Amino acid sequence: MTTHVSPAPTTDNEDPIPWIATHCPYCALQCGMHLGAAGPGPEIRGNDHFPVNNGALCIKGWTAAETLAHPDRLKTPLARNRQGDLVPVSWENALGLVVEAIRDTQRRYGPDAVGILGGGSLTNEKAYLLGKFARVGLGTANIDYNGRFSSAAAASNRAFGIDRGLPFPVQDIAKADVILLAGSNLAETMPPIMQYFEAQLGNGGRLIVSDPRKTPTAETATLHLKNVPGTDAALANGLLHLLIRNRTIDVGYIEDRTEGFDDVKASVAAYWPEHVERVTGVPEAHLIEAADMLGSAGTVMVLTGRGIEQQSQGVNNTLAFINIALALGQVGKPNGGYGCLTGQGNGQGGREHGQKADQLPGYRNISDPTARRHMASVWGVAEDTIPGAGVSAYEMLDQAGTDDGVRMLMVIGTNPAVSAPNGLHVEERLKSLNFMAVSDFFVSETASMANVVLPTTQWAEEEGTMTNLEGRVILRQQGARVPDGVLSDTDIVCELARRLGKGRYFEYTDTEAIFSELRRASSGGIADYSGITYEKIRINAGIYWPCPSESHPGTPRLFGNAVVDGDSFLPPPGFFTVSGRARFHAIRHRSPAEVPDAEYPIYLTTGRVMAHYQSGTQTRRQTRLVEMEPVATLELHPILALRYHISDGERVQVATRRGCATFRAKLSTAIREDTIFAPFHWADTESANRLTNPALDRTSRMPEFKICAARIEGLPERTDHEA
Repeated sequence: MTTHVSPAPTTDNEDPIPWIATHCPYCALQCGMHLGAAGPGPEIRGNDHFPVNNGALCIKGWTAAETLAHPDRLKTPLARNRQGDLVPVSWENALGLVVEAIRDTQRRYGPDAVGILGGGSLTNEKAYLLGKFARVGLGTANIDYNGRFSSAAAASNRAFGIDRGLPFPVQDIAKADVILLAGSNLAETMPPIMQYFEAQLGNGGRLIVSDPRKTPTAETATLHLKNVPGTDAALANGLLHLLIRNRTIDVGYIEDRTEGFDDVKASVAAYWPEHVERVTGVPEAHLIEAADMLGSAGTVMVLTGRGIEQQSQGVNNTLAFINIALALGQVGKPNGGYGCLTGQGNGQGGREHGQKADQLPGYRNISDPTARRHMASVWGVAEDTIPGAGVSAYEMLDQAGTDDGVRMLMVIGTNPAVSAPNGLHVEERLKSLNFMAVSDFFVSETASMANVVLPTTQWAEEEGTMTNLEGRVILRQQGARVPDGVLSDTDIVCELARRLGKGRYFEYTDTEAIFSELRRASSGGIADYSGITYEKIRINAGIYWPCPSESHPGTPRLFGNAVVDGDSFLPPPGFFTVSGRARFHAIRHRSPAEVPDAEYPIYLTTGRVMAHYQSGTQTRRQTRLVEMEPVATLELHPILALRYHISDGERVQVATRRGCATFRAKLSTAIREDTIFAPFHWADTESANRLTNPALDRTSRMPEFKICAARIEGLPERTDHEA
């Protein structure tokens, strides 16, 4: 495949070496980097010319090449023998076993008995191909992905008729007068983005952070609102109450560009400051100060993260914060508005092109007859052969192996044994499957339970597009050789389709050919990529969707009634709703699905730490990252530690109604006294997701990762091996 070679600086007396312009394999910033074959292995340098990170990388980005030559790298297929062990087999045998399992499962239980679980790290081409393979190759409704674990998408669709993480470039952050950041610790999860927050503060701007912990991000804030976990909607409603009372809302904007405000105004009337203080634990004085900052600013950005989304009330929480941005007249205003800080590398693109159970490419609804007719024409199949909507990711895992669930599961690019909530239950369900095939480049915790494991290419060994948190479609270019014995996920899927007799629908010369079909499939949809090409991406350092024609430059900023070449591509007054107006939603705060009680008296919340990523399959294998964070820690307040006679660094066991996990105690005054925090990157007895609550948001089907009731217990007696 064609690669773009960029010049790179050289030192004296050294010959220039080729440097491939590509992107980091981790978070949704998709930082630009150069990959060079200098020294004993690939070398990484930041790409100074990529406008998102301007050459900056976090520690994970700098060390990303270490996984390419890791000794644990899987380079041959594995299959489980009669003794129950995973042993090397040929590709012919491995793929034969998968095809045989598909045919047998669907013959015995029906087409929907085979499911596909994808990941938010997969390229747009892979996400598209998996959706097509599920519907055309397998005829199953059951496909979803771990990026399902988001509520901002559902909230944005309800409010604006469109879901794009940031509807403006990250550079706009530096120009906002005031930023309200809810439920995100960017200083640890996306460090390169902090350059824009630092610039915003340096320009005289102010930053308000709401979070139960005084994270490194909150430490930089002008004002920290340290709320009780699960009270985010009450906090947002309380701020809007004060904005209305202070008459600092934008009445003209509300009348001209929105609908539903009267219901919201009536609903927030009950959220007076004294009441909100009792519910959220945020002092009334801090609420008033925050409202004054927001109401007096010329430009305001409201940004939300996974902290408020990964709850059973996640959609409502997000809508409550969107209400603030709308009431202030900021959505569509230069250097203002609302944005969601998408987490996974392709969390945005992964949900746009058919990898979700209820969607078809272009962000089309699978139940829409027009959308189904369009896709039938692109795929060359009869419309009535395209299945309807399947179940969400957690529901598919929860029902796996049962009469009502999938009996065979194909897992590509995710590790649900560690990343899914209620982890012990999920492990049981995975083990109950008739057959599981996993595509990965390491034997992850999920792969270790599989019947067949297929070795696949890593980020630097393949080409494909990703869509970052801004809606910028970028191109990852191949910069490393594919190891012998390894295939790409696209090769695997196309070969399986051929063996299943559906090969004519999956004939592609290269990855760019898949993208060309994706462009046609997305044409006319909300997420329209039809005007984006690989070459256009290379020339422009990415293209923002929607981009409906090759002459179109892309859409860096939404909701502003932009006009290109005399063609208005946003309906007046600039929103993608039926009326063209943004929608307010009256939200009532509801308690989390599980709150502390006498038996489980403490709030547990979970999240990331700087050194690791997602389930840790990659980062827990990297020396420098393991040295930074060798074990899972439990952050708790010294007063809470004193109550339980816990010393810093001591092993601690935490229990919830779903299971137990052990951590090293990390005492910190940054966290509330009623709350403990555990990172979710570790497995087995250190797995935080053995504790988390699978209660789902009724709209997004988001599990309640961020809140559950817990207790601290004494550790069981250690074995001689543990000692």
